[in-house]
Amino acid sequence: MVPVQGALLCLDYGTKRIGAAISTPEQSMSLPLENYERRTPERDAVWLKQLVSGYRIAGIVVGLPVHMSGDEGGKALEARQFGEWARTVTGLPVVWWDERYSSAVADLYLHQRGATKKKQQQKKRDSLAAQVILDSFLNAEDRTRPPGRMNSETER
Repeated sequence: MVPVQGALLCLDYGTKRIGAAISTPEQSMSLPLENYERRTPERDAVWLKQLVSGYRIAGIVVGLPVHMSGDEGGKALEARQFGEWARTVTGLPVVWWDERYSSAVADLYLHQRGATKKKQQQKKRDSLAAQVILDSFLNAEDRTRPPGRMNSETER
């Protein structure tokens, strides 16, 4: 469980890129931070440690790609392994959060802002998707619910 006070870092895991977003220390809002092109595990660890230290991060939220049914597949396993790696590298608590629709919402936002070229979209998409995930986490009534589980209103 991540702390309820202090800046949170959200990471949208990808095999080639990682999107990063950050919350305010009060965890009241989030901002897209950057897209990081993955290199080697060592260089990736240096990048992550610099983010955590530079922004005084208290905990990490990792987007978990679950199927529409809520079940986890191979990509979810990779994201869980990535989160464990981030926990080991930083020593910070890590939680996983449902990332369904985060890329679609990011694409819609970019389209509305006039980003029509594929390169323009790719430069910002992952960090915006991380922001969508983090906003969902920050606004959740129950931050402890397992990823992929429907909220209580839709379960009725």
